[in-house]
Amino acid sequence: MIDSHCHLDHDPLINNLEEIISRSKAVGINKILTICTTYKSYKNILKIIKKDPIIFGTFGIHPHEADKDKINCEKIIEEISKEEKVIGVGETGLDFYYNNSDKKAQIESFSNHIESAIKLKVPLIVHSRNAELETFEILKKYSSKNLKILMHCFTGSLNFAHKMLDLNAYFSASGIITFKNSTELQNTFKSIPLDKLLVETDSPFLAPVPMRGKKNEPSFIKYTLNKLSEIKGITNNELDTITTSNFNYLFK
Repeated sequence: MIDSHCHLDHDPLINNLEEIISRSKAVGINKILTICTTYKSYKNILKIIKKDPIIFGTFGIHPHEADKDKINCEKIIEEISKEEKVIGVGETGLDFYYNNSDKKAQIESFSNHIESAIKLKVPLIVHSRNAELETFEILKKYSSKNLKILMHCFTGSLNFAHKMLDLNAYFSASGIITFKNSTELQNTFKSIPLDKLLVETDSPFLAPVPMRGKKNEPSFIKYTLNKLSEIKGITNNELDTITTSNFNYLFK
Protein backbone atom coordinates (compact mmCIF):
# COMPACT_ATOMS: atom_id res chain seq x y z
CA MET A 1 0.00 0.00 0.00
CA ILE A 2 0.98 3.61 -0.58
CA ASP A 3 -0.34 6.61 1.32
CA SER A 4 -0.25 9.16 -1.48
CA HIS A 5 -1.01 12.19 0.70
CA CYS A 6 -0.39 12.90 4.37
CA HIS A 7 1.13 15.61 6.56
CA LEU A 8 3.79 14.03 8.74
CA ASP A 9 5.00 17.51 9.72
CA HIS A 10 1.74 18.15 11.64
CA ASP A 11 1.03 17.33 15.26
CA PRO A 12 0.72 14.69 16.58
CA LEU A 13 2.44 12.78 13.75
CA ILE A 14 5.72 14.70 13.80
CA ASN A 15 6.16 13.95 17.51
CA ASN A 16 5.61 10.21 17.07
CA LEU A 17 7.32 9.47 13.77
CA GLU A 18 9.03 6.23 14.80
CA GLU A 19 5.75 4.71 15.99
CA ILE A 20 3.86 6.07 12.96
CA ILE A 21 6.39 4.55 10.55
CA SER A 22 6.41 1.25 12.43
CA ARG A 23 2.62 0.95 12.36
CA SER A 24 2.60 1.90 8.67
CA LYS A 25 5.00 -0.88 7.78
CA ALA A 26 3.06 -3.33 9.94
CA VAL A 27 -0.06 -2.92 7.77
CA GLY A 28 1.92 -3.23 4.53
CA ILE A 29 2.67 0.36 3.54
CA ASN A 30 5.81 0.62 1.42
CA LYS A 31 5.65 4.34 0.51
CA ILE A 32 4.39 7.47 2.22
CA LEU A 33 4.20 10.84 0.49
CA THR A 34 4.26 13.70 2.99
CA ILE A 35 2.90 16.91 1.52
CA CYS A 36 4.21 20.45 1.85
CA THR A 37 1.84 23.36 2.52
CA THR A 38 4.12 26.26 3.59
CA TYR A 39 7.78 27.30 3.55
CA LYS A 40 7.92 26.44 7.24
CA SER A 41 6.50 22.96 6.69
CA TYR A 42 9.05 22.31 3.95
CA LYS A 43 11.92 22.71 6.39
CA ASN A 44 10.42 19.91 8.48
CA ILE A 45 9.66 17.76 5.45
CA LEU A 46 13.31 17.86 4.37
CA LYS A 47 14.20 16.35 7.75
CA ILE A 48 11.31 13.85 7.77
CA ILE A 49 12.11 12.31 4.37
CA LYS A 50 15.54 11.38 5.72
CA LYS A 51 14.01 9.41 8.60
CA ASP A 52 13.14 6.32 6.55
CA PRO A 53 13.50 5.05 2.95
CA ILE A 54 9.71 4.72 2.54
CA ILE A 55 9.07 8.46 3.07
CA PHE A 56 9.04 10.93 0.16
CA GLY A 57 7.99 14.57 0.01
CA THR A 58 6.68 17.42 -2.13
CA PHE A 59 7.19 21.18 -2.25
CA GLY A 60 4.41 23.71 -2.66
CA ILE A 61 2.20 26.30 -1.02
CA HIS A 62 -1.38 25.47 -0.01
CA PRO A 63 -4.03 27.85 -1.39
CA HIS A 64 -4.87 28.89 2.20
CA GLU A 65 -1.34 30.30 2.44
CA ALA A 66 -1.16 32.01 -0.96
CA ASP A 67 -1.34 35.49 0.57
CA LYS A 68 1.40 34.87 3.13
CA ASP A 69 3.80 32.57 1.27
CA LYS A 70 4.34 34.08 -2.16
CA ILE A 71 5.92 31.63 -4.59
CA ASN A 72 7.33 31.75 -8.11
CA CYS A 73 8.39 29.13 -10.63
CA GLU A 74 12.08 29.68 -10.05
CA LYS A 75 11.79 28.94 -6.33
CA ILE A 76 9.73 25.77 -6.84
CA ILE A 77 12.10 24.43 -9.50
CA GLU A 78 15.17 25.30 -7.41
CA GLU A 79 13.90 23.51 -4.29
CA ILE A 80 12.66 20.35 -6.00
CA SER A 81 15.74 20.03 -8.17
CA LYS A 82 17.95 19.96 -5.06
CA GLU A 83 16.35 16.93 -3.39
CA GLU A 84 15.92 13.51 -5.02
CA LYS A 85 13.22 12.42 -2.56
CA VAL A 86 11.02 15.45 -3.28
CA ILE A 87 8.92 14.06 -6.11
CA GLY A 88 5.93 16.34 -6.63
CA VAL A 89 4.67 19.93 -6.75
CA GLY A 90 2.04 20.93 -4.23
CA GLU A 91 -0.20 21.00 -2.37
CA THR A 92 -1.59 23.72 -4.59
CA GLY A 93 -4.95 24.61 -6.11
CA LEU A 94 -7.98 26.73 -5.27
CA ASP A 95 -10.12 26.89 -2.13
CA PHE A 96 -13.05 29.29 -2.40
CA TYR A 97 -14.90 27.68 0.51
CA TYR A 98 -12.84 29.26 3.27
CA ASN A 99 -11.30 32.08 1.22
CA ASN A 100 -8.35 32.23 3.61
CA SER A 101 -6.41 33.85 0.78
CA ASP A 102 -7.38 36.32 -1.90
CA LYS A 103 -8.71 34.61 -5.04
CA LYS A 104 -6.26 36.40 -7.31
CA ALA A 105 -3.36 35.35 -5.10
CA GLN A 106 -4.57 31.74 -5.17
CA ILE A 107 -4.88 31.73 -8.96
CA GLU A 108 -1.44 33.27 -9.42
CA SER A 109 0.14 30.76 -7.03
CA PHE A 110 -1.70 27.86 -8.69
CA SER A 111 -0.46 28.92 -12.12
CA ASN A 112 3.14 29.13 -10.90
CA HIS A 113 2.89 25.62 -9.46
CA ILE A 114 1.42 24.28 -12.71
CA GLU A 115 4.17 25.76 -14.86
CA SER A 116 6.82 24.43 -12.48
CA ALA A 117 5.37 20.90 -12.55
CA ILE A 118 5.43 20.96 -16.36
CA LYS A 119 9.05 22.08 -16.47
CA LEU A 120 10.10 19.56 -13.82
CA LYS A 121 7.98 16.76 -15.37
CA VAL A 122 6.62 15.78 -11.95
CA PRO A 123 3.02 15.41 -10.70
CA LEU A 124 0.97 18.37 -9.53
CA ILE A 125 -0.99 17.71 -6.30
CA VAL A 126 -4.25 19.66 -6.59
CA HIS A 127 -6.60 20.82 -3.82
CA SER A 128 -9.96 22.06 -5.12
CA ARG A 129 -12.89 23.14 -2.97
CA ASN A 130 -15.87 25.19 -4.14
CA ALA A 131 -13.82 25.98 -7.24
CA GLU A 132 -14.57 23.23 -9.76
CA LEU A 133 -15.12 25.48 -12.76
CA GLU A 134 -12.10 27.69 -12.04
CA THR A 135 -9.83 24.70 -11.33
CA PHE A 136 -10.82 22.98 -14.57
CA GLU A 137 -10.57 26.10 -16.72
CA ILE A 138 -7.07 26.89 -15.47
CA LEU A 139 -5.81 23.31 -15.88
CA LYS A 140 -7.43 23.01 -19.32
CA LYS A 141 -5.14 25.78 -20.59
CA TYR A 142 -2.21 23.40 -20.08
CA SER A 143 -3.84 20.32 -21.63
CA SER A 144 -1.23 20.09 -24.40
CA LYS A 145 1.72 20.32 -21.99
CA ASN A 146 1.78 16.72 -20.62
CA LEU A 147 0.85 17.96 -17.16
CA LYS A 148 0.56 15.17 -14.58
CA ILE A 149 -2.47 15.97 -12.40
CA LEU A 150 -3.37 14.33 -9.09
CA MET A 151 -6.68 15.43 -7.59
CA HIS A 152 -6.02 14.96 -3.89
CA CYS A 153 -8.79 13.99 -1.45
CA PHE A 154 -11.24 14.17 -4.32
CA THR A 155 -14.76 15.17 -3.22
CA GLY A 156 -15.92 16.80 -6.44
CA SER A 157 -18.99 16.20 -8.54
CA LEU A 158 -19.36 13.44 -11.13
CA ASN A 159 -19.35 16.09 -13.85
CA PHE A 160 -16.09 17.56 -12.52
CA ALA A 161 -14.53 14.08 -12.38
CA HIS A 162 -15.43 13.46 -16.03
CA LYS A 163 -13.97 16.83 -17.05
CA MET A 164 -10.76 16.08 -15.17
CA LEU A 165 -10.57 12.62 -16.75
CA ASP A 166 -10.51 14.43 -20.10
CA LEU A 167 -7.31 16.08 -18.82
CA ASN A 168 -5.90 12.64 -17.92
CA ALA A 169 -6.06 13.37 -14.18
CA TYR A 170 -5.65 10.86 -11.38
CA PHE A 171 -7.92 10.85 -8.32
CA SER A 172 -7.01 10.06 -4.73
CA ALA A 173 -9.66 8.68 -2.37
CA SER A 174 -9.49 9.68 1.29
CA GLY A 175 -11.31 8.45 4.40
CA ILE A 176 -14.30 10.58 3.37
CA ILE A 177 -15.50 7.71 1.15
CA THR A 178 -16.07 5.63 4.33
CA PHE A 179 -18.47 8.21 5.83
CA LYS A 180 -22.19 7.38 5.96
CA ASN A 181 -23.21 10.55 4.14
CA SER A 182 -20.79 10.06 1.23
CA THR A 183 -23.07 8.03 -1.07
CA GLU A 184 -22.77 10.54 -3.91
CA LEU A 185 -18.98 10.55 -3.65
CA GLN A 186 -18.92 6.74 -3.57
CA ASN A 187 -20.94 6.69 -6.79
CA THR A 188 -18.49 9.12 -8.36
CA PHE A 189 -15.55 6.86 -7.48
CA LYS A 190 -17.51 3.92 -8.90
CA SER A 191 -17.34 5.65 -12.29
CA ILE A 192 -13.62 6.56 -12.20
CA PRO A 193 -11.46 4.01 -14.07
CA LEU A 194 -9.26 1.77 -11.94
CA ASP A 195 -6.11 2.95 -13.68
CA LYS A 196 -6.77 6.50 -12.43
CA LEU A 197 -7.16 5.73 -8.71
CA LEU A 198 -4.89 6.29 -5.71
CA VAL A 199 -5.60 6.20 -1.97
CA GLU A 200 -4.56 8.59 0.79
CA THR A 201 -5.15 9.41 4.43
CA ASP A 202 -4.64 13.21 4.42
CA SER A 203 -3.59 12.48 7.99
CA PRO A 204 -3.74 13.74 10.67
CA PHE A 205 -7.12 14.83 9.25
CA LEU A 206 -10.17 12.86 8.04
CA ALA A 207 -9.80 9.59 9.94
CA PRO A 208 -11.86 6.91 8.20
CA VAL A 209 -14.60 4.78 9.72
CA PRO A 210 -14.09 2.98 12.13
CA MET A 211 -11.39 5.34 13.44
CA ARG A 212 -13.41 8.56 13.28
CA GLY A 213 -12.79 10.83 16.25
CA LYS A 214 -9.14 9.81 16.39
CA LYS A 215 -6.17 11.57 14.87
CA ASN A 216 -5.63 9.99 11.48
CA GLU A 217 -2.33 8.36 10.52
CA PRO A 218 -0.96 6.51 7.45
CA SER A 219 -1.67 3.03 8.86
CA PHE A 220 -5.41 3.82 8.69
CA ILE A 221 -5.14 3.74 4.88
CA LYS A 222 -6.29 0.11 5.04
CA TYR A 223 -9.83 1.20 5.91
CA THR A 224 -10.04 3.51 2.90
CA LEU A 225 -8.60 0.82 0.65
CA ASN A 226 -11.17 -1.67 1.99
CA LYS A 227 -14.07 0.68 1.26
CA LEU A 228 -12.79 1.60 -2.20
CA SER A 229 -12.35 -2.08 -3.11
CA GLU A 230 -15.97 -2.64 -2.03
CA ILE A 231 -17.11 0.28 -4.22
CA LYS A 232 -15.15 -1.04 -7.21
CA GLY A 233 -16.22 -4.66 -6.69
CA ILE A 234 -12.73 -6.14 -6.48
CA THR A 235 -10.60 -7.61 -3.70
CA ASN A 236 -8.40 -5.55 -1.38
CA ASN A 237 -5.31 -7.23 -2.81
CA GLU A 238 -6.32 -6.42 -6.37
CA LEU A 239 -6.96 -2.77 -5.53
CA ASP A 240 -3.76 -2.55 -3.52
CA THR A 241 -1.79 -3.79 -6.53
CA ILE A 242 -3.59 -1.38 -8.88
CA THR A 243 -3.28 1.76 -6.74
CA THR A 244 0.37 1.00 -5.98
CA SER A 245 1.09 0.56 -9.67
CA ASN A 246 -0.78 3.78 -10.48
CA PHE A 247 1.25 5.76 -7.93
CA ASN A 248 4.54 4.36 -9.17
CA TYR A 249 3.60 5.11 -12.78
CA LEU A 250 2.50 8.67 -12.01
CA PHE A 251 5.56 9.44 -9.89
CA LYS A 252 8.12 7.59 -12.02
